[in-house]
Amino acid sequence: MARISGVDLPRHKHTDIALTYIYGIGRQRAAAIVAQAGVDGRKRIDELSDDEVNHIRQVIETQGGVEGDLRKETSMNIKRLIEIGSYRGLRHRRSLPTRGQRTHTNARTRKGPRRGTVTNKKKATGKT
Repeated sequence: MARISGVDLPRHKHTDIALTYIYGIGRQRAAAIVAQAGVDGRKRIDELSDDEVNHIRQVIETQGGVEGDLRKETSMNIKRLIEIGSYRGLRHRRSLPTRGQRTHTNARTRKGPRRGTVTNKKKATGKT
């Protein structure tokens, strides 16, 4: 099992697809890493030799910006926006969409499950 940047890569997937399991590496960047390392992207992870895995690991380290470093940088950027009191920071603080989407009817992913209207109130009886 290949472990790169603290992530166990899936054994039975092609190399260029398996690299996308690392945070910060998408399909294009994975293809570029495989080409730069001189490894066939169609080879499965369990077919790679230790030497090929080391080449891939070295290329990723030289390019930088994956996993922990990238997550830390992203969270620091959000924290900065919140501290300076920008509009985007305010939206992050309130867990609302930050890029201008409507929230009247949509944005359920960001806002979370609906809070029901106060339906549990006891209804008034008909006779008084």
